[in-house]
Amino acid sequence: MSRRARALGFLAAALICAILAATVAGRYRSRVEGRYGPLRPVVVSSAELRSGEPLGPERARAEMSIRRVPARFIPPGAIASPAEAIGRAPMATIPPGSYVLDAQLQIPDVEPPPPAPVGSGRRPVQVPVAGAEALLIGGSSPEGSRVDVVVSRQAGLGSSAHARIAASSVKLLALHGPAGPGEGWSATLAVTEEQALALIAAQAAGREIRLLPQP
Repeated sequence: MSRRARALGFLAAALICAILAATVAGRYRSRVEGRYGPLRPVVVSSAELRSGEPLGPERARAEMSIRRVPARFIPPGAIASPAEAIGRAPMATIPPGSYVLDAQLQIPDVEPPPPAPVGSGRRPVQVPVAGAEALLIGGSSPEGSRVDVVVSRQAGLGSSAHARIAASSVKLLALHGPAGPGEGWSATLAVTEEQALALIAAQAAGREIRLLPQP
């Protein structure tokens, strides 16, 4: 028999073995599902998940695995994907080989930063702002920095576009992202009473308010 014929014979034998293995596995799975119910994915800890340590994407992939288990054996609340644990931390240590339950995980408490001081003769006022995303460039929090507050109006019937600095070098106490769909950003500023009244009047008149970070 030639070398080519032997290679084809080995290939055919391997294919037959693969088909037989798949058939046996399929029959075994059918018997298991028929007796215990359908198989479902479930997350099992492959390493010790220590209490209070948040699970990031890398830890979730490395320290958890997915198994397919008959549905009747899966405890209530077991998570089906490691992605469900990302950003959360075990409330108690989970040993290796254990099911990971949703009730075992919580979002870790993060202490909010202390509020920036308002300053003497100033008062906090919250106003909607446009273009606030520009303040986040660089990755650091803009809260506590100094900004110029620009009020502008768009050109309309009988009026031209106009912009002016309504408050200069004021402290940005807090920057708030959109609270829901269709909502915008807002900022809490430490301003004088006169500046506060001017900004509130600009807001009532539908003027656009922007914050310019100082260099």
